[in-house]
Formats: sequence, C-alpha cells, structure tokens
Amino acid sequence: MERRTFLKALSALGACPLCPTAGFTAEALHWGYDGEAAADHWASLSPDNKVCAVGTQQSPIDITTATKADLPPVAVDWKNAGGTIVNNGHTIQVNLPAGSTLMAGGETYELIQYHFHTPSEHLVGHKSYAMEVHFVHKNKTSGGFGALGVFMEAGKVHPAFAKLAAAMPRQIAGEASGDGIDPKSFLPDSLAHWIYEGSLTTPPCNEVVDWMVCVNPIQVAQADIDRFKSLYPMNARPVQSANRRFVLLGE
Repeated sequence: MERRTFLKALSALGACPLCPTAGFTAEALHWGYDGEAAADHWASLSPDNKVCAVGTQQSPIDITTATKADLPPVAVDWKNAGGTIVNNGHTIQVNLPAGSTLMAGGETYELIQYHFHTPSEHLVGHKSYAMEVHFVHKNKTSGGFGALGVFMEAGKVHPAFAKLAAAMPRQIAGEASGDGIDPKSFLPDSLAHWIYEGSLTTPPCNEVVDWMVCVNPIQVAQADIDRFKSLYPMNARPVQSANRRFVLLGE
C-alpha cells in the first residue's frame, strides 16, 4: 500500500492524464491499438510509458475469481449535467462540469468524464462484451482515480446512448453538446461490482486507479454499437496479468 500511495502522490503532482482539459487519452496521438503504435509497443514510444511494460498492477484484467466482501455500497450522486462530447482521437469521451460524486470504500471521488471502448476492456471468465463505458473520477485527497466500468451488450435501444451516438463528432478534436444525456442512465439496475487495484488502460499506464466493474451489463442497440465502431473499430487494451491481486465482490 505504501508503494501505491507514493504513485498516487506522483500523479497528483504531475500532469493529469484523465482530466477533461487534456482528455483521457489525447496527449500523445502517436499511440494506438494496431500496428507499431499498438499496446505491445506503448512502453517503447515514450520513457513516460515505461510502466506499461514493467508495472505489476496493470489494467484491464480478466475477472475469473472474486472474494465476496462485506463492503459499503457504492453511492452515486451524479448530476444530469450533459457535458461536452469530444472525439479525442482514441475514443468518444464526455467531459463533465464539477459537482457529480461517487462514494466507495469511505472515499469520495468527483466524476470528471466518461468514455467508451469496444470491445470491453475487462473480461469476465474469458468473455468480452460488445462495449464498456468507463466513468472516471478523481480522488482529490489521494491524487488517485476511481473508475467505474459498465459493460454494454447488444439488445434494446438505450435512449441516452442512441442520442450520444447520433451526436458523436466524426473528426478528431471535434466537439458536440451532451445536453440531455444523463450519465446515470448508463448504470445497471444493480450496482453489484468487482473491486481491484489497477492502472490507467492507456499510456502512461500509471497504477493509480481504484477499479469498480459492475457485474450486470446494460443493453444498447446494435445499430448504435455499429455507429461507434465506424469511428473506432477496436480501442481496447488487451487484458493484463492479475499478478495475484485480490478481486473483491461487493453489493
């Protein structure tokens, strides 16, 4: 835990790779998900990315086993603030104004943005989902981050995702209004979730993230999945070694 606290302190002092001003992934557009810029090469693209190769608490992971734990429930207090939809060159991201929070494990996190991956970055029993949305929160006390992941599978129309998909900017650095898109609508009915300590899933892969991954997926229309994939056919980092980390299951 001392190592993790130290890394979080470094994150607080340095540039914030998750902040909405810079974007979750917008600082180094030369990295990507295929060819010479793919995940296997991230560590060689910049000295800042070394932990992508040598880290021991990297994300995402394949969730195969978990220990049920009596944990405080996650308490979500997100505002229907709309935000700004951005195409940052690696994903579609919605940057949000201050005021939305999440409480978990006695810690309070402020929601700063959410973004999408296809296919899902986390696996469950070696199975992937069509997409995954990550809600990224900043812990102002520790300097670390809390990320809530929600799986997305093809099914019935999801009104909020349909509206977002229709508004997605097709050009890199393009922006659109997120008015009327409530982030709470992306949450499943149950917030049962897995918890583990991990990292950013994009360069520089800093190990400063408390991950919460919802057990239950949400459904979205296949047509809207296809619309996202027309921009980003694959933007998921491969799963990383769990390295004997504990995964807890909370309600």
